[in-house]
Amino acid sequence: MGLVKSMANEMMKEIGNKSREFYEFVLPPVDMHLDDEKLTVLIDLPGFEKKDIRLSLDENILSIQACKEEVEESHHMICNQRPNVIDKKIRLPVDVNDEEDAVSSAKYSQGVLTIIIPVHKHGKEIKVE
Repeated sequence: MGLVKSMANEMMKEIGNKSREFYEFVLPPVDMHLDDEKLTVLIDLPGFEKKDIRLSLDENILSIQACKEEVEESHHMICNQRPNVIDKKIRLPVDVNDEEDAVSSAKYSQGVLTIIIPVHKHGKEIKVE
């Protein structure tokens, strides 16, 4: 019976590792809210520290990178799905200024990264009569 249990544990561990790779590819979940003045981007990054998160903005491509150290556990790991690495690029639905102040704020609190980006307006609105 010990052999079957050992094989089952190894299989579950491998499935967990593949699941983590899937989640690292798919995650993080992102919400975007657009109003007349700004685009608000909410990104779920639970389990990461603020110091481990890197953001960059190139035209309208937002890059999010986060990496946390793997902690060696003293007990036997059965399943390991939580991502250790996030590397995601998001095409923003607005034009972004190439100036340094293109992002007005980025805050990380309780596992959620909130980024505020002012909307770049092109020219003057023309009313049709």
